[in-house]
Amino acid sequence: MATIEERQQVLTSSPSNRTGYHFQAPKNWINGPMYYNGIYHLFYQFNPKQPVWGNIVWAHSYSKDMINWKPLENAIYPTKPFDINGCWSGSATILPGNKPVIFYTGIDLHNRQVQNIAFPKDLADPYLREWVKPDYNPVISPDGGVNASAFRDPTTAWYGPDGYWRTVVGSKIENQGLAILYRSRDFLKWNRVKHPLHSVHDSGMWECPDFFPISTQPKAGFELSAGVDGLKHVFKVSLDINRYEYYTIGNYDFVNDRYVPDGSSPDNNTGLRYDYGNFYASKTFFDEGKRRRILWGWSNESDSKQDDWAKGWAGIQTIPRSLWLDSSGRQVVQWPIEEIEKLRKKEVVIYDKKLAFGASLEVEGIHTAQADVEVTFDLSSSLNNAEPFDPSWVDPQKLCMLKRAEEKGRVGPFGLYVLATGDKSERTAVFFRIFKESNKHVILMCHDPTRSSMRHGLYKPIYGGFVDYDIKKSGGKISLRSLIDHTVVESFGAEGRTCITSRVYPEFATGSNARLFAFNNGAKEVKIVQLKAWEMRKPLMNGF
Repeated sequence: MATIEERQQVLTSSPSNRTGYHFQAPKNWINGPMYYNGIYHLFYQFNPKQPVWGNIVWAHSYSKDMINWKPLENAIYPTKPFDINGCWSGSATILPGNKPVIFYTGIDLHNRQVQNIAFPKDLADPYLREWVKPDYNPVISPDGGVNASAFRDPTTAWYGPDGYWRTVVGSKIENQGLAILYRSRDFLKWNRVKHPLHSVHDSGMWECPDFFPISTQPKAGFELSAGVDGLKHVFKVSLDINRYEYYTIGNYDFVNDRYVPDGSSPDNNTGLRYDYGNFYASKTFFDEGKRRRILWGWSNESDSKQDDWAKGWAGIQTIPRSLWLDSSGRQVVQWPIEEIEKLRKKEVVIYDKKLAFGASLEVEGIHTAQADVEVTFDLSSSLNNAEPFDPSWVDPQKLCMLKRAEEKGRVGPFGLYVLATGDKSERTAVFFRIFKESNKHVILMCHDPTRSSMRHGLYKPIYGGFVDYDIKKSGGKISLRSLIDHTVVESFGAEGRTCITSRVYPEFATGSNARLFAFNNGAKEVKIVQLKAWEMRKPLMNGF
């Protein structure tokens, strides 16, 4: 078991390229975030020995605002036959009597993936520093033909109207993704339900499944056992086969234990995503204190393993996001939690600036390597001149690769150059393009980091997503927000309807040398209605 001091030593061994206000550790993977008695807990996968996968334990930090984090001793680590070869991902649940429990995947003596539980040693300890793993574990084993090497990541449990607890474990049969459903009256003895909660052919292994009710009220949420008639549910999986996530919106039949997508989006890897970029193994939890649902995600490095060794760390958590159902009912909306605004320092505001073709406008007066920027663009005078949309353009990522930031269009590309040098030889482009299709507009949002760094050997994928947004109904206006933090850029288009995260590693656009520009490479003029940018301070505590 690694002590806090040992983790700090790993952390400080090579501080280059560390983020400033994102939670990060030498190695992490999302586990079970939890709100309990006024305190937020983040449990995450941590390798105390190396900045690569392996030797996995559940590290533990706590916070009162999800921004300032303080480390605790590791919560769970391999000690027993049911987890001696690893303590993998899982979730946290609050039982009656306000008693928290952790559900996690252990790798046993035979290298089988089994599901275990752990309880706080002392409920009077406000920080829940020590956890006890009962010897009667595992509580769920891969019996009855379940693939013991593909059986992991139990969800937060929910309580049904019939008096049974339920949880889902990710799995597969050949290439069919499965959410295997289990029920229990006492949280100790679990029985497999004959049918899965949900399954999809040709989707491969389902990792980190998540299932929860969702509200249309902005920034509001429901706890998992809410039995409200007509309430929509979200079902999300992380696809091991391609490292994407996707989700569907549908209905949950409490009586028959079936989740049925409503068909508004594809139920496969071409469907809706929380984030169309570097974002995986996400997990939500219900924040009882503020009655909202919070989404956490993991963003891995996209430089090399050798770089990870040199830095001494790898991987970050994205900024926690409030999540709710869009008023259309077709998708979720996400927005950085309001607490992040406490980190804002010096502010710069720009009003009513027009950008002609090829124009750029530098945002001056603040350091922008660690910043929060919000901008609203007005395209009302240009929408009728948008280029036609080709129906064969079904893959937004490929379309962003075809029509990059420097590729001239009619309405767009327009947006932001972030983490840029003064001459823009290094820059990451975050932008929109607008197309016309019969009686509506199609909006494409892209991250183009192909010129993000002069360094060689970096993975610099272009990401893209379509934006489900009626720009004409909105008066021709569309918003963009980007959280910039040295090696990560998180962007939120059209008030959080489409989100993209990228990891970038500038060689020259670092620290005080990083610049920020608004730009337009479209033939039609774009107006900046308002741009606000804030320099961001570091949290007082950040995980370590």
